[in-house]
Amino acid sequence: MLRAAVAGLAFALLGALAPAWAEDLLPEPAVGDNGLHIQDWFVDSFLDIGEDLAEAKAQGKGLVIIFEQAGCPYCREMHQVNLRRPDIVAQIKETFHVVQLDLRGARETTDTDGEKLAEGKLARKWGVAFTPTLLFFAKDADPAGNPANMAASAIMPGYFKPFHFASMFDYVASGGFKHAHFQDFIVERRERMRAAGKDVTLWE
Repeated sequence: MLRAAVAGLAFALLGALAPAWAEDLLPEPAVGDNGLHIQDWFVDSFLDIGEDLAEAKAQGKGLVIIFEQAGCPYCREMHQVNLRRPDIVAQIKETFHVVQLDLRGARETTDTDGEKLAEGKLARKWGVAFTPTLLFFAKDADPAGNPANMAASAIMPGYFKPFHFASMFDYVASGGFKHAHFQDFIVERRERMRAAGKDVTLWE
């Protein structure tokens, strides 16, 4: 009886300590015919990267290009964990336009150097070999006629847990990438959040 009471108290305390977002996750995203997860707030792009950069800049935002592929377990994790967090999604929508590309896709894209090629070939041109890979462009990024990846402010090479994932968006949006390494920025951000009384969970 005592053991059951202690266990019940432990679960109650864990519930009380859980962050607010844990009680209000966004709905699970659907999967499209191409095998990629659907987020209705991603930009419905004509896949002209220069135009995407210009449109984002006109709204005072940066651009993120996400390469995914069907059957990618870490892409699924990104969508079912990170992108179901309302706090993370709100942060991204406030500061970035997001364009989703298929690592093996055949849709025509236009790079900022004017070259037209299938999205899968664009991935190879940019050196993207696995998924998810996210390329970040600050709102003042300027490829200046070169391939867009040469102007990337930061690259996320794979799946990051929620805190690190959100931190990368903050790292670019705040301009932190211009003067600090990402690991140093994470430490500073963690301490700022804790000083403000916010719960910080690094590896869940």
